[in-house]
Amino acid sequence: MKIVIASDSFKGSLTSEEVAEAASEGIHAVFPDCTVCRVCVADGGEGTADAILKATGGRTVSVKVHDPLMRPVTAAYAITADGGTAIIETAAASGLPLLSETERNPMKTSTFGTGEMIADAAGKGCRHFLIGLGGSATNDAGTGLLTALGFRFTDKEGRLLDGKGESLEAIAAVDTSGVPEEIKASRFTAACDVDIPFCGPEGAAYIFSPQKGADKGMAKALDRGMVSFASITFSSCGKDIRGLAGAGAAGGLGGALAAYLGAELVPGAEMILDAVGFDTMIRDADLIITGEGRLDSQTSRGKIPYTVLQHATEKGIPVIAITGSVPDRPGPDCSGFSAVFPVIPRPQALKEAMDRDNAIRNIRRTVFQIMRTMKISL
Repeated sequence: MKIVIASDSFKGSLTSEEVAEAASEGIHAVFPDCTVCRVCVADGGEGTADAILKATGGRTVSVKVHDPLMRPVTAAYAITADGGTAIIETAAASGLPLLSETERNPMKTSTFGTGEMIADAAGKGCRHFLIGLGGSATNDAGTGLLTALGFRFTDKEGRLLDGKGESLEAIAAVDTSGVPEEIKASRFTAACDVDIPFCGPEGAAYIFSPQKGADKGMAKALDRGMVSFASITFSSCGKDIRGLAGAGAAGGLGGALAAYLGAELVPGAEMILDAVGFDTMIRDADLIITGEGRLDSQTSRGKIPYTVLQHATEKGIPVIAITGSVPDRPGPDCSGFSAVFPVIPRPQALKEAMDRDNAIRNIRRTVFQIMRTMKISL
């Protein structure tokens, strides 16, 4: 029997590799001779750089930049073995885990640090940038990142704005004269973890800013700013990003990259699965185990478990999903899983459930029980 494990990370708890290791131990406890193929995967969020490095080789670079609240922080990105491509996770410098619960406020946060990472890689000779857009703490429409790269945003009086969510509605003009030639000459690919549009009821502010600390009033104000900035963007560079799929990823960063840096927006999960040769790996598999920290209505909008399911379904391979929690209605698009198993065995506080050692035990035990059930029918 051959089982492939391709799970996203359990955010804030375990990496993709750690989830796969725990699941593998559960399998081998029941089927010691089973062939288990473990693959690190991601969808554009945390783990994207590691997944690509493991597939292609390269090196990791650390750099001092600014976090979402403009405090000093050390962040890491990857450069491929040929030295030409930088793989940068937005979450590394602009991610939600960098803030405490009380610090989360997408009116005040900025993607400036992610822009600093791009500038650092450009200085090292990179001319292709792969930007993973998942896990951000921001809703600044990418203006912080662009500011770090030399773009200047001003209000009606010509005053310089700071590239934060609260400044979006005031932007009246964009100045690109300070953008370095190496940035203009570079190619950008943005790996989106969701396919939401830039603004509107299904856009970045209304769908995701509440997870980043916004109340209803903030979400409404942020969306007004996104609508206004989309209009300014159309006037500045002739690109309409309002309904562009993926433009709302990372609080509108996807749209900014597409409009101002010519980025191609691609589904992050598809990009990763292609990089690791997933279709070849699963060709003779009997079962695939996938998962993520929470299976919900967003899973079918470009997340790893659903993308794995699509690839497996094409080849008639059953897929089991493991997850930290499952809502009553995870979404009709996720009905194709052969089974979905929450790994939490009893009521637990979130801190306990996300404890690394506890999470490993929970995954190992859950997969062990799945394998025991399978053994009955063999």
